[in-house]
Amino acid sequence: MTETRVLRATLEFDGTRYRGWQAQVNARTVGGAFAAAVRETLGAGVRIHGAGRTDAGVHAFAQAASLHLARALRTTELPRLTREINDRLPSDIHVLSLAAAPARFHARHDARLRIYRYRISRRRTAFGKPFVWWVKDRLDAAPMREAAAHLPGRHDFGSFCENAAGHDTTLVEVSWARVESSPAVPDLILFRIAASHFLWRMVRRVVGTLVEVGTGRLPPSRVAELLAARSAEPARWTAPPSGLFLEAVVYDGDPAPPDIDPLRPAF
Repeated sequence: MTETRVLRATLEFDGTRYRGWQAQVNARTVGGAFAAAVRETLGAGVRIHGAGRTDAGVHAFAQAASLHLARALRTTELPRLTREINDRLPSDIHVLSLAAAPARFHARHDARLRIYRYRISRRRTAFGKPFVWWVKDRLDAAPMREAAAHLPGRHDFGSFCENAAGHDTTLVEVSWARVESSPAVPDLILFRIAASHFLWRMVRRVVGTLVEVGTGRLPPSRVAELLAARSAEPARWTAPPSGLFLEAVVYDGDPAPPDIDPLRPAF
């Protein structure tokens, strides 16, 4: 009989009603709601760590969290416990899975890659409003792709983060960054980026800058300049949280994350 004292949880959530993941006093957060449901189910001694913070209003297809339990559980109990935790969660937070994890597993420290996507709409949509940024100006995806090509590699993203002085470092290793659009869905532009970690509001400020490029107000080369020398400009272009999703958190030994339909959750 297999037992474990550490679990890896994978969650999806609509972050519209929440002040992000991190538990806060006098604020509704995803992590706070999840912790309450877990402790009602498993007891007060559970220690919970998310793979990372998300801004207020940001969503997730697959946030990861580690649960360190006060007592060992049989792995055969995990399907039942998943159902019980979900029964205690609000409808906009859902545990996709609970799995046994190594004794020293930590969702934040052990993550090797985090992948985000941002959904930009070029048209008004009745169904997707909470999950896109509708940009009314004409957007050209081609110069946005050219600008995004400057992002991969190890760069100082101090221009793109809130409170750069409050971070230990603003250096981030970006594995890849893509601006994607499909002839089948011409009014939807996806920006996807994978990195070792992300700074506060980094993705939203990168997206806002790319939109400035797409409208023609900035040349694509401006992104390279903002990586080379810090500027306060991107703060003015910060994209709203509605279009941002944490797509996946990847650990050593994980298979490649599954593809996610660009139309999901609604468009």
